[in-house]
Amino acid sequence: MVSLDMAVQVLGGVGLFLLGMVIMTDGLKSLAGDAMRSVLIRFTHTPVSGALTGAATTALLQSSSATIVAAVGFVGAQLMTYPMALGIIFGANAGTTITGWLVVLLGFKMKLGAIMPPLILFGVALRLFGNGRVAKVGLTIAGFALIFVGIDALQQGMSGLERWVTPDFFPADTFLGRMQLVLVGIAVTLVTQSSSAGVAMALAAVYAGAINFPQAAALVIGMDVGTTATAVLATIGASDDSRRTGLSHVTYNIVTAIGALMLLSPFIYLMQAVVPAWFKGNAEMALVIFHSGFNLIGVVAILPFTRQFAALMMRLIPESGAIYTRALDTALLKEPQVALAAARSAIIELCVGVFLKLQQLLGSQPSEHVAASARLQLAVSEAQAYVDRIHLDPDKGPAWEQLIALIHTLDHLQRILVRCNETERARCAREIEYLEEPRQALIQSVQVAILDIRSDQILACSNSIRSALPVIDQQSEAARDEVMGQVASGRIEVPEGTDRLEAIRWLQRSAMHVDRITSHLSATVK
Repeated sequence: MVSLDMAVQVLGGVGLFLLGMVIMTDGLKSLAGDAMRSVLIRFTHTPVSGALTGAATTALLQSSSATIVAAVGFVGAQLMTYPMALGIIFGANAGTTITGWLVVLLGFKMKLGAIMPPLILFGVALRLFGNGRVAKVGLTIAGFALIFVGIDALQQGMSGLERWVTPDFFPADTFLGRMQLVLVGIAVTLVTQSSSAGVAMALAAVYAGAINFPQAAALVIGMDVGTTATAVLATIGASDDSRRTGLSHVTYNIVTAIGALMLLSPFIYLMQAVVPAWFKGNAEMALVIFHSGFNLIGVVAILPFTRQFAALMMRLIPESGAIYTRALDTALLKEPQVALAAARSAIIELCVGVFLKLQQLLGSQPSEHVAASARLQLAVSEAQAYVDRIHLDPDKGPAWEQLIALIHTLDHLQRILVRCNETERARCAREIEYLEEPRQALIQSVQVAILDIRSDQILACSNSIRSALPVIDQQSEAARDEVMGQVASGRIEVPEGTDRLEAIRWLQRSAMHVDRITSHLSATVK
């Protein structure tokens, strides 16, 4: 019968391993989070480059979730296309297999667990007494060392089980037996919320002889499927792109798992035919090779069909959200700078929508659909609520300045929407003959702004509006003098003169808000 001490040793080892992974990942993300986002954008030009970048980033950070969340944010922020982001997701799946290599090569072969406690103390000391990057490095070192202490405890616990737990305790090596073990692997990942911890347990068990290679391989296949549960839960109630990403992750991992089950028997046959002695004595190494192998084969097989895969996901989950706020995914708030990019994308869409509305009120009928003011107002309010949940430190530099600029942009969007609701003043501005020149100048400025914003020429847009504003002001002041003269000469009554003066002020204020919006928006360009 399995003793309580053995069970505690195994569970404690898993707990230490998970704690080490969490600490190390948090440390690495704080050290390389911003650089990771820059690398993903810079090197992701095609699905293939995305896969390579996603794999490398995940291997470095030891967190596929951080990589995938960043990719979803970039799609929402229109910094990359959905097919390119799929490449990152596929690559991240392969990058997680590096954990198995760390466990086998450094944990089992080199047995680093015994010498890691002093390294934990060193890392903790850096964390306690260091500042800034030094403290983050200390946290990362402590987490890294703790992983191997957990592996050592897990290995010792498993070695004590070999007298009590043997492969006979598990389903036989049949198709049905393998499917049962796949389900067990899924359950283990759901409980631990970490496929890496499950893979470490499987490696320790096969190393101790508690399970054989086919059983361990089936467990690992199930763990790869089980890891998608976190992504699915995170996309509930999220944006369309987030839900597509969750569905893509699940679909891809299930297809890869089916392929892995089909490759399992040929792989065993090949090992037994080519290196039978090595295979028998190094089952844990063979398991890591198999795990990395079927994931790499899955990536290579799916990449040529990335666009077709993306098209299928987009048909299964079509656009359903509001066009202006579709990028505002609350799941991205866990990564403030990714959320910031998504907010900027939504605000750019809003600027175009509001400018089209203003263009319509000025008497120039846009060639495309113009949203109602109430819909635009709701979208701006949603964007303000989202931006309010993005929290950054002032020392973040460009990101902090970008956040402040977006807050100013939203403020002026709210103000110009108030002007858009003043339809009588807009009508009066259209009908006054001596307001024709400033009105046409503003129409032209707004048209230029829409084109420049859509072509990502925001700096040019700001300069164009800024140069037109003095002309509009000068022409408006001339119109104001004309109204005053008409009132003084008795050609129009005072109430009518007041309405015309309000129309002139409406035109000037609208032009001013367009200028401020484009100016603040240009401050968000990195």
